[in-house]
Amino acid sequence: MSKLKLSGKELRGIGYPESPVISVAINLMERSYKHTGKAEALQILKEIVESPRDFVNHPILNVIAEKLIPPEPDGSDVSLNQEGVPFHIYGTEHIEQGALHQMYTAAKLPIAVAGALMPDAHSGYGLPIGGVLATEGAVIPYGVGVDIGCRMSLSIFDLPPIDLVEREAYFVRELNEATLFGSGSQFDRAENHEVMEDPAFREIAILKNLHGRAWKQLGSSGSGNHFVEFGVVEIAERDEVLKVDAGSYLGLLSHSGSRALGANIANHFTKIAKEKRRLPGEATNLAWLNMDEEAGIEYWMAMNLAGNYASACHELIHAKIAKQLGRAPIRKVENHHNFAWKEMHEGREAIVHRKGATPAGKNVLGVIPGSMTANGFIVIGRGEQSSVNSASHGAGRLMSRTKAMQSITDKAMRDELKVHGVRLIGGGLDEAPFAYKDINQVMQNQSALVDIVGRFTPKIVKMDGAKGRRR
Repeated sequence: MSKLKLSGKELRGIGYPESPVISVAINLMERSYKHTGKAEALQILKEIVESPRDFVNHPILNVIAEKLIPPEPDGSDVSLNQEGVPFHIYGTEHIEQGALHQMYTAAKLPIAVAGALMPDAHSGYGLPIGGVLATEGAVIPYGVGVDIGCRMSLSIFDLPPIDLVEREAYFVRELNEATLFGSGSQFDRAENHEVMEDPAFREIAILKNLHGRAWKQLGSSGSGNHFVEFGVVEIAERDEVLKVDAGSYLGLLSHSGSRALGANIANHFTKIAKEKRRLPGEATNLAWLNMDEEAGIEYWMAMNLAGNYASACHELIHAKIAKQLGRAPIRKVENHHNFAWKEMHEGREAIVHRKGATPAGKNVLGVIPGSMTANGFIVIGRGEQSSVNSASHGAGRLMSRTKAMQSITDKAMRDELKVHGVRLIGGGLDEAPFAYKDINQVMQNQSALVDIVGRFTPKIVKMDGAKGRRR
């Protein structure tokens, strides 16, 4: 008697859907029912497709039946709490209503345990920029943000700052050669770095398809408010955390994140989170993943990879420039500000989301930039519990990009750059100094959160190409 042979066309003809169940059914029937006639085999398969639940306990055919039963929807409607967890607001009078509303909404999530709103806050997707939210056993992809691991990195060189004036053309050239700007920018020749060997690239499905592009973008800087700049570092007195003697130094400061890698991770896992937890309209972008479910574990791994990738990008940029300068920095200061951390808060472990906020635990170093003409600050955290050990990540936007483009003239920006003695390479009106809050006011509003131990004054600034300039 000839062995049973079935085709996908025959199974589709009796109602089987276009899916992997067809190959599963063919393999099982040809192996376990190999001496059954084709007509009888097709009749069995027809009965399964018409009533799969009748076969879930069958010792052999249950494999086919289970693949034909539609999965129970795993999503569930989630209600917000009537009252949210209390959170402290720093610089309330300078924060727009949209950001306040978003933070009040986030505080009502059933997973929220603590929060804070930084003085540079403005509206974002889900959690506002400048929002800090501690949760229990869950991570919110849009609570971290799209640019996962966006990072500040400062190298302090024992070189005379006057070099930035006397050898300006040299430093301009070094910035131009050290990195690429622009949302789609890629290097023709990929850099080598151990981050690209991270096993997560092989273990998590979405990361497999992102590996090639991520490699070509390694060491690039993106667009928007990302920059690489030379400036003057001023240290008033030596402290035992920064450990740099009082004086003036040449500094290299960079700001960028995880490029397309982070954006794809954020959007992919936010979609999954929204399918699992259906939140009211105003909270829909705050959908979360539990830390004990597969998607939550994968997001956490992918998020940490993106953070390491962002760090590697800065490492390569700073290494290139240090090599050209012919010396190593005497000190480096770095911090993420779009990330989630496992931290102890009031005696229990929490997932602390800092979306546009700087870690400011006790004696933790960080960099808080101003604008292309305003000072940035080297800070040491005070470990303030009311801010969930956090501080602002910059001055914060005063104007939207659209408003800045409409209201700021090219001449006004040129004049402002001239007043401050800043050479700008690229940069558009959407990033003009006038589009940002007063960094000094922001620092005053968070004086209880950080101590200032140094200042960085920009002098040669490189950003993405200018957009929409007008006279």
